Amino acid sequence: MVTDSISDYLTRVRNAIKAKHRVVEIPASNLKKEITKVLHDKGYIQNYKFEDDNGPQGTIKIALKYHPATKKPAIVNLTRVSKPGLRKYADVNTLPRVINGLGIAILSTSKGVMTDKEARRENVGGEVLCYVY
Repeated sequence: MVTDSISDYLTRVRNAIKAKHRVVEIPASNLKKEITKVLHDKGYIQNYKFEDDNGPQGTIKIALKYHPATKKPAIVNLTRVSKPGLRKYADVNTLPRVINGLGIAILSTSKGVMTDKEARRENVGGEVLCYVY
């Protein structure tokens, strides 16, 4: 039984990248689907597909992105910030900047899951889920 599903999601993606896999399958949830959409919109993953045929919750198939010539992954680091034992929240004035704006922080806000730059534009704060670069 997994108590922190977002950490499990990030760990599966991290392990797939280290093993140079093309596709990774992850049990689905609404929050994981939103995180996947953000990663796709920002160019960190190549493609994704939601499949509802496996069990009650379904699965997410993520096609990982690698550089065509050097075979380096688009995701260098995935770091979980807010954990079930210690939640991390940030208001609009204290939103984190990952590698001085080169990476993204994924936040869960009252207006949905978004990056730190979108949250600054929308003038909202929220729970900082993870850093990606």
